[in-house]
Amino acid sequence: MSAFQLSEICRRLVEAGFQARLEGEDRRVHAVNTLEEAGPGELTFLSNPRYLGAVSSTKAACIVVKDGVVVPEGLAAIRCSDPYGAIAVAIVILHGHRKHPHWGISADAHIHPTAKLGANPNLAPGVTIGSDAVIGDDCTMYAGCFVGDHARIGRGCVLFPNVVLYDFCELGDRVTIHAGSVIGEDGLGYAPHEGHWVKIPQVGRAVIGDDVEIGANCTIDRATLGRTEIGAGTKFGNVIVVGHGTRIGPDCMFVGLVGIAGSATIGRHVTLAGQVGIAGHLSIGDDASVGAQAGVVGDIEPGAKVLGSPALPVEDTKRSVLWLQRLPDLGKRVRDLERQLANIEKRLDGSRTDV
Repeated sequence: MSAFQLSEICRRLVEAGFQARLEGEDRRVHAVNTLEEAGPGELTFLSNPRYLGAVSSTKAACIVVKDGVVVPEGLAAIRCSDPYGAIAVAIVILHGHRKHPHWGISADAHIHPTAKLGANPNLAPGVTIGSDAVIGDDCTMYAGCFVGDHARIGRGCVLFPNVVLYDFCELGDRVTIHAGSVIGEDGLGYAPHEGHWVKIPQVGRAVIGDDVEIGANCTIDRATLGRTEIGAGTKFGNVIVVGHGTRIGPDCMFVGLVGIAGSATIGRHVTLAGQVGIAGHLSIGDDASVGAQAGVVGDIEPGAKVLGSPALPVEDTKRSVLWLQRLPDLGKRVRDLERQLANIEKRLDGSRTDV
């Protein structure tokens, strides 16, 4: 970690395109930390109003906040319209990017003679690279990674331990894949025949675009025919399943435990929150947003925000939940009305008998 004056950090934020200005003493800071845990010499931030109460008690030297947020006396502030984006830049300034161990080509890596390696390979013990695979410049592979025959990996990629890239699959430039993820395994392709399931050979591939980051323990099926595709700049959390033949556009954000069935088409800049499930052969339009635990069983229009299972527009789902919470009271009221109606009918029957 390096130490910088707040004024220098502010200057770099401006260079990065942020409208940032320093209020208070121009102190020296060496790290970024949370509001609760930051101490003297550390920078913190507030982007979620939920944590506003912690501002008054933070021990940080400086806080990155929007205009209008009141900070206690003695706490320096960097005012910025986008504190979350600004703190990402500040983390790079103060902490730098992740530094990988340097192995060169380990003597315990297994590389087929026909594989082609770019400049500066960094291959840990136990890495296996198959025949006719092509690896770009400046790639790092941690222990246990497997790259299949005829696979292609672009420049500057990082594969953490035990990542598997099946044969004929492809990674673009600067792709990061975290531990245990599998790219290009067979999709769930079986044909029913006389009471049995007959395997359909999965002869397609999986193609990952530039600047994609895939979390730990994700699986991306190869296509039955053609290709499964993940667009450039898309980011995955952990434990995400993408079915065969799915096409995902650029700059999407998928939170953990998302499951997408085969042949779905997902547009640009789509957000899927945690535990979202999407049925096969559906279309989700550009800039759509799907809330946590939603079950998507129909197409979603561009820009729509949906929630619930089945997924509906957010306001419709909220109304449904409110009515669901009222059901016990409504049930009691219906039973009371039924008893009252029964008593009325008894009295009417008695009146007819008297006549």
